[in-house]
Amino acid sequence: MLSSNFQSLGLVALAGLTRAATVSYNFDITWVWAAPDGFGRPVVGVNNQWPCPTIEANVGDTLVVTLNNKLGNETTGIHWHGINQVSTEEMDGPSGVAQCPVAPGSSITYQFVVDVAGTYWYHSHNMGQYPDGLRGPLIVRDPNDPNKSKYDEEVIISVTDWYHNESLALVRNMLQPSNTKFQPPIPVGMLVNEGQGSHITFEAGKNYRIRLINFSAIANALIHFDSHKMKVIMNDAAMVKETDADMIRIAAAQRYDFIIQAGSKENSNYPFLISLDVNRDIHNPALGPLQWPFNYTGYLVMDSSKALDAVDVVQKWNPIDDSHFKAYDGAGPYENYDKLIKLDFQFCLDQNGYPRACFNNVTYIGQKVPTLYTAVSTGDDNTNPAIYGQVNPFVVDDGDVVQIVVNNLDVAAHPFHLHGHHFQVLSRADSQAGSWSGKDTGYASTPPKRDTVTVNGGSHAVLRFKADNPGVWLFHCHIEWHVEMGLTATIIEGPSKLKGFSIPDDFTNACKLQNIPYQGNAAGNTQNYTDTTGFITVPPTTYDGSMYVASSGSKVKRAGRFGVGMGEF
Repeated sequence: MLSSNFQSLGLVALAGLTRAATVSYNFDITWVWAAPDGFGRPVVGVNNQWPCPTIEANVGDTLVVTLNNKLGNETTGIHWHGINQVSTEEMDGPSGVAQCPVAPGSSITYQFVVDVAGTYWYHSHNMGQYPDGLRGPLIVRDPNDPNKSKYDEEVIISVTDWYHNESLALVRNMLQPSNTKFQPPIPVGMLVNEGQGSHITFEAGKNYRIRLINFSAIANALIHFDSHKMKVIMNDAAMVKETDADMIRIAAAQRYDFIIQAGSKENSNYPFLISLDVNRDIHNPALGPLQWPFNYTGYLVMDSSKALDAVDVVQKWNPIDDSHFKAYDGAGPYENYDKLIKLDFQFCLDQNGYPRACFNNVTYIGQKVPTLYTAVSTGDDNTNPAIYGQVNPFVVDDGDVVQIVVNNLDVAAHPFHLHGHHFQVLSRADSQAGSWSGKDTGYASTPPKRDTVTVNGGSHAVLRFKADNPGVWLFHCHIEWHVEMGLTATIIEGPSKLKGFSIPDDFTNACKLQNIPYQGNAAGNTQNYTDTTGFITVPPTTYDGSMYVASSGSKVKRAGRFGVGMGEF
């Protein structure tokens, strides 16, 4: 048994759940007043409650979630993070990409099959909204899980950074010409289980599967258990060969599943420590002393009559290198990639001096027509990147092996997430290792798969996936503030299989209610798809090493060699 602060399910309850079912939820998206850290503020909740509920299903089930926007003053939508949406690309959830935002007073219904077991989460993917609270765990279990015999109970632990102001105000303050250091909003604290969690009842001789999720808008978190190793079995809902870890660093949007064993003769209460990582890159000593302003101590409780006063002291955080995990199935790298997407990331200024984030000197700008709707309604022209506008589009053919290289030219580490796929992490270079050499050598022999990877500061990562899931999929930094600054690319996958794809009526009605075009190119032009009239664009900048050069030719001095993209905490 676990304390009421944690969510647990004994394995006996899972026995026999082998038949696919339809699992339905009704979500009224509402404002709720909450004070998880003692400071009261409005948060976005579900059915007039917050924290948001945990969604639970078994592999193969059909998940049906009806979303009713009752916020009154904001649009919304939900992304099902890590669910690959095979054959249901229209259900992925990001506003302006896979759907129109859902207006106040209107509804849509998401319906899709959860085809892979694991630890996922759901969150708003609309105007930087999820740091306001619209997020929750999504757990998909497999009665035939090969790890099922290794544990007796399971526990969900979420961790997140926290803010006292609403996201829209934070984003508006960030996107100002005066923000010459590209400073993001700075968290004021950390929540564990949205402020509700603390202790885990720990019984001698039992094993516990911990499902750890990071809901943060920007911060990593690190976790360590006193006197107990973590046996990692999964990252981002992808199985890995069991690996012992003393410490884990979990970036925004990532998940780790690990097992902790309670010895048969143990009878103490053991502390565990979670520290919020607000440093730009803990592996780069040149950035100065590390700071750990937000720390949390919980307990593995074996004897409730004893005091809970021990502390878990970590002299130095030295987390396991997750890029060295090995795929559970032993699969090697996809061979001989067909398409290379090389993305050089740096902060940039637009022509009007507003702070942006750029891939290859171009910042993402949302268009009038959701990108998926352009892909399904433009016939043979849907293979032409020019019709999609300034969304950093890359077209890949069905069946291609795609290699993504991220060159992180910023000094800070950044987590990057791919929708619609789990990619192989072929290589993740050390901090300050520089950009990719262009040589495909030295890659992992059994690379781990995941959907979100941290790319170290001043360094690079090499990723591969098989284009076997036609759709329109985002690749973006999962620091939410950097999404709002434009750090996103769009992959148009298998466009030949998207032509004429039918969008559900309630989704097109969501567009009609707001007079948003839902056919044609990025501007809604339906007669000539290459007519760029009405496209939303921001003139790109170029970079000469120390200055940004706007299209007018004026120069603006950068902050330091790489800038200070994570801000000065």
